[in-house]
Amino acid sequence: MSSGMKFRVKKIPVKIERLSVILNQGDAEEIGVLVGDRVRVTFGGKSCTADVQIGTGLIERGEVGLYSSVMEELMVDEGDEVGIYPFPRPASVDYIRKKMDGHKLSKDEIYQIIEDIVNNSLTDVEIAAFVISNYVKTMDFDEIEWMTKAMIETGETITFERGIVVDKHSIGGVPGNKISLMIVPTIAASGLLIPKTASRAITSASGTADTMEVLANVNLGVEEIKEITERVGGVIAWGGATYIAPADDKIIQVEYPLSIDPKPQLLASVMAKKGAIGAKYAVIDIPTGEGAKVPTMEIARELSNDFVELGRRLGLNITCAITYGGQPVGRAVGPALEAWEALKAMEEGKGSTSLLEKSMGIAGILLEMTGKAANGYEAARRLFESGKTLEKFREMVEAQGGDPNVKSDDIPIGDKVYHVESTYEGAVVNVDNKRIVRIARAAGAPKDKGAGVYIHKKKGEVVKPGDKLLTIYADKEWKLTQAIELALKEPPILVSGMILEKYPSYRMI
Repeated sequence: MSSGMKFRVKKIPVKIERLSVILNQGDAEEIGVLVGDRVRVTFGGKSCTADVQIGTGLIERGEVGLYSSVMEELMVDEGDEVGIYPFPRPASVDYIRKKMDGHKLSKDEIYQIIEDIVNNSLTDVEIAAFVISNYVKTMDFDEIEWMTKAMIETGETITFERGIVVDKHSIGGVPGNKISLMIVPTIAASGLLIPKTASRAITSASGTADTMEVLANVNLGVEEIKEITERVGGVIAWGGATYIAPADDKIIQVEYPLSIDPKPQLLASVMAKKGAIGAKYAVIDIPTGEGAKVPTMEIARELSNDFVELGRRLGLNITCAITYGGQPVGRAVGPALEAWEALKAMEEGKGSTSLLEKSMGIAGILLEMTGKAANGYEAARRLFESGKTLEKFREMVEAQGGDPNVKSDDIPIGDKVYHVESTYEGAVVNVDNKRIVRIARAAGAPKDKGAGVYIHKKKGEVVKPGDKLLTIYADKEWKLTQAIELALKEPPILVSGMILEKYPSYRMI
């Protein structure tokens, strides 16, 4: 294999996450690399590992095409000269193959895989192979523990000098789950510390970070998260802006197109983030029911046991709350609508039963776990109804660069509106989570903050002809049209007596 060559940089004006270079076919042959092989790129004492692409007609001999990710990593400009050296395939590829063959991995082998994921030494195909092997062959608890610790240790961590640090996490799958906006300030108002790092939407209509971003800056670094939490008591920040458990974010990127979430990855993903922020107590929300990620109580109990066991191994006190996930939480779905609903509930000291009961129930579990209250639900409810939750939330918003005086009615909602009305009399027998999300996303959520849906009627509620079932909000007319078409084609709210389908679908003459 060749010792490498010098190349003149040609900038490729395309943004990709991976570290990749584009070589001319002749140059690739000369240094002995093929598509997908790795090379070491060096410049001014800096270096990084990148995978090889071949550019036919795009890159001339003596040139190397660099994406912005590599240029930023090495602080190189177009026209500079960089060194390109063949780089051997990492040993972690062999460890991944070992797992694909169904063998148990050692602690060192798992650490090497996670480290290589963080260092961009593995390609997306190789990371996908690791994810699929865990989906098909699974991992035992030793392996899951080692993977979780490796995720923590290969990223940033936060250490608090004072106070009791707690956290909560929902495994997701239910639209409208804006409970963190009410739980975090309630817990902070009790005197506990809760540095909540949240995700953005991947397949949902709004992640907690998307919802909080309507009111405040969520792109906070680790030091900012620590400073605000110690000063105010709580924070809601986007985890992707930090370097907390960075391997997890890279794994999620390859899980998404595969539409799989292997249990080992799910457990490690959640627990690595809890461990990295120094939490000693955490509640895991496991929504369960038709249309949720976890369909049955049996599976929910099994997953709860796994979380508790992994917590024990990591020195974390974990309680799982199996919650109802058969329909959306509250009535609003979409970033601005969810922010509006949560803030409105805090302003009025009341709100949708599902939103209020779930928020106060989970906050109450944390208060009981830490010895703050014997009856956690009642204590959380008192903080909420006294206005202390709202007061603390406004402090958080201000600390995160938002307007502390913002009112719920100040939040801009999409001005393109359509009401889906019932043509039947009866009661709502089903609200389809997946269809609600598809309609909200068709309307523009989460990218368009004001887009989403408001659910007027939920399960068990009586409906008359002409009653509103659903209101769709959008910022753009064409997105509203596409959401309306979807809502009429796939009704998300089923009323008793509705005709579900005609068969045959043609009309007899």
